[in-house]
Amino acid sequence: MKITILDDYHDTIRGLACFEKLDGHDVTIWNDHLQDVDGLADRLADTEALVLIRERTKIRTPLLERLPNLRLISQRSVYPHIDIDTCTKLGIIVSSDMHAGTPSFATAELTWGLILSAMRQIPQQMNSLKAGTWQMAVGNTVGGRTLGIYGYGRIGKVVAGYGVAFGMNVLVWAREESRARAVADGYEVAANKADIFERCDILSLHMRLYDATRGIVTASDLARMKPTSLLVNTSRAPLVEFGALENALRAGRPGMAAVDVYEEEPVRDTNHPLIGMDNVVCTPHIGYVTREEYQLQFSDIFDQITAYAGESPANVVNPDVLKDPRLRP
Repeated sequence: MKITILDDYHDTIRGLACFEKLDGHDVTIWNDHLQDVDGLADRLADTEALVLIRERTKIRTPLLERLPNLRLISQRSVYPHIDIDTCTKLGIIVSSDMHAGTPSFATAELTWGLILSAMRQIPQQMNSLKAGTWQMAVGNTVGGRTLGIYGYGRIGKVVAGYGVAFGMNVLVWAREESRARAVADGYEVAANKADIFERCDILSLHMRLYDATRGIVTASDLARMKPTSLLVNTSRAPLVEFGALENALRAGRPGMAAVDVYEEEPVRDTNHPLIGMDNVVCTPHIGYVTREEYQLQFSDIFDQITAYAGESPANVVNPDVLKDPRLRP
C-alpha cells in the first residue's frame, strides 16, 4: 500500500523499532505541517493509508472529497479533527485505538513538571539568572496543598498518585462512574463541580474532548478559584470556554496557569495571549512527545494498517463503512 505519515516534525518515526511493521509498503513521511487543502490534496493524491499524529492535521470534508484513493486513516486516541461521517460516505475506514486501559506516563509526567515549574517559577527564575539578576521571587511548595483532579481517567489517576507522593491532599471531580473509582482508590470526591474549583490550590484537567466536554470549564468556574491557585491543562484547550482563561488570569482568579494545549496548533504567533503572560508556563503540546510514548502509539497505529491489509480492520470507529464493497485491500 501507499502510506503517508503527516507531521513527523523531527523525523522520529522511521527510527522507531515498530517502523519495521511497514516493511514492504510504499511509505512517505512529511516533516512539516500543512493545513492548506490544495497542498494536502496534492500530497495525498495517491495515498491509500494515511497515518495521523494525534490532531496535528484536520481531515475535513473538502479534503476527503479530493482523495479518491484513500481507504484507511490510522491513528490513536480521539478524533475531533476528522469528519467521520464523510469518511463513512466515501468508504474510508477510520481505525483508532482508544487505549483506555493504558496509562499515559508521558503526559502525566509533563503535567507534574508543569506543576513544579509554575509553583517554583522555574522558567522565570532561569530567565532572571540568564539576565544576571539572580533570584527574582519566592516560590511555593506543593506539600500539604490540595490537588484537584478534574477527570479521573488513565492520566488523572497517575497524576493523583504523584500528588500523594508529594504529600498533597487529592480531591477528585469527574463523571459518576469515575468518581466511584476514585473513592475505591481512597481519594476524596468533591461535593460538586463548584466545590473543586473553590477548594483546590492546584487544579489539573484530565478529560477527553467531546461535544459534552467542550467548554466544560466556564468563566464562572474559574472565578471561583483562589487568587493563589494554579490551573493546569495538558488535555485539550477547548475544555475551557474560549477566551475564559486569559480573562480569568487578568482578573487574578486563578493566579497562575500552566498549559500545553491551545485552541489552534501549532502556535507560531509569539503574541499569543497566554505565551506573553508572566504568570503562565507554556509548552508546545509535548505531553505525549517522548520516544517511549511514540513507540507505544505507533506500534498500535501500524498494527491497524497490518490488520487492514490482512482484510481484518481493527479498532474501527465508523463500523458502517465495513458494509461498503469497495473496501477490500
